[in-house]
This record gives sequence, structure tokens and C-alpha cells, in this order.
Amino acid sequence: MINFNGEILDKDTVITTQNRGFAYGDALFETIKITHGNILFWEDHYFRLMASMRIMRMEIPMNFTMEFLELQIKNTIDNNGLSKSAARVKLTVYRNEGGLYNPETNDISYIISVKTIKDDFYKLNNAAYELDLFKDYYVSPSLLSTLKTNNKALNVVGSIYAKENDLNNCLVLNTDKKVIEALNGNVFLVKGNTIKTPPLNDGCLKGVMRTQLINIIKGLPEHEFIEDSISPFELQKADEIFITNVIVGIQPVSKYRKKMFSSEVSKLLIDKLNIKIRLG
Repeated sequence: MINFNGEILDKDTVITTQNRGFAYGDALFETIKITHGNILFWEDHYFRLMASMRIMRMEIPMNFTMEFLELQIKNTIDNNGLSKSAARVKLTVYRNEGGLYNPETNDISYIISVKTIKDDFYKLNNAAYELDLFKDYYVSPSLLSTLKTNNKALNVVGSIYAKENDLNNCLVLNTDKKVIEALNGNVFLVKGNTIKTPPLNDGCLKGVMRTQLINIIKGLPEHEFIEDSISPFELQKADEIFITNVIVGIQPVSKYRKKMFSSEVSKLLIDKLNIKIRLG
């Protein structure tokens, strides 16, 4: 079951061929983790969605408050019998039908879908995890490249490339040939006591988990946080590389080309992250 504009419906009854998210990628989405009815990092998700809708010039309904959408998400969870489980929620907002590239209206509709997942809290996955660079296409840095829109062709083609080359993931480059993110999350490098991630103006996604971890890292006296461009040459010099998103939390990278990495900082951060969640 899905939530379509506040109404619980069968999942196959909503989208038409004229849907602007389908036809033009004129849509935004938030991927949200739920644990036993608790929406993790909801404030960050909500304000990112509101900022993204403004950038996309979508009309924000008067009732689109944080409390209203939280209630809609929990209603969807309850109607799918997942109020006592871990779940992955996708909240999609799209401009209503009408027009070609130039829309007839800026009014929006929304869909909330949900799927069960395994873990309530974040666990460190120390299994082999290999990646390389994806260099077929590049991201042009702009405010639009920081948004979670339905325009994800690069990520789709990159994921196919990774599968064809027996890789778990790939790192994406911008047009300046700087590493900006992974195919499904933000990227962090550890070198000595320094933890580094690319800045938003390099074109990376403004990830909710990225924000959470930056705040945690800044509170660690034994580590220095740097937000700066990452050259591909830095990857093999790093002591540790990890990828972040709200579903897996932190995914340590074990291998990039011939370089093997440790995961000590990943373990430290995932422990801190779980403590933060438990404290609410």
C-alpha cells in the first residue's frame, strides 16, 4: 500500500504516462529510515525537501508542515504493518501533470511508499567492498546537482558499469575531475587524524547522513575535519575510505584498485551514530 496525497491506495493505482516525474524527471525524493515507528533524522530530511522544492520552483502546500508529513509517513507505515519493524520509506514529490518542459502548474502531489529492511540500528559491514572510478560521464557542479531528483541516469549507468566489472560501487567525478561522491552516497577519506569530504559546491549530494557525520566528526578532539576537493590521486594515499547514506549508515571500502584500507574510523563513527540515535 502507498500513501497518495494522504489517501492509502494500492501501489499500482496512481502513476500515468503523463506523470511529470516519469516524463521529465520533474520530481524530488527523500529516502528515509524508520526504526519501530521512529523517523530517523526527520528534521534534516524535511528541511532538505523544502529547500529542494523551492529550488525546483514547486508550490509548497500550506499544510506541508513537518508534523503533517510525519503523520502521513507513520500512517503509511501502520497501514503496511511495519510500525514495529525497520523500514525504508521513499517520499516522492512531483509537479502535477500538464505542459511539456514548461509546466502548466507548479502545484504538486506526493507519494509515500515503504519497504521493510533488516536492521534497526547501523552495523559495520566489514565484508570485502571494492570500488573504482566511474569516468564515462561527469557531474557538472551546480545547485541542481546537490538535489535528490529523479534525474539519476549517471547513477544508473554507473551502477551497471560497477556490476559488469565486479565492483561493489564506483566513485563519481565532476567536470573538474574531482571525486565528489559514490553512486549511492557521500564519500569520506581518512588520512592520519584528518577526515575529509568534498564540499557541496563541487557538486555532491547534500546527504542527510553526510550532515549527521560532519556534526559527529567535529566533536571528536582526536580528529580534524576538512571539507575540501578530493583528487583521485588522494584515494590511494588514504588510510580509510567510507561511503555514507541513511539506509546503510557507513560502508567501509576495503579496496580501491591495488590499495587495501582499514575501517577503524568507520567503526568509531558508527558507534557514535548509534549512540546519537538511542539518545533520540
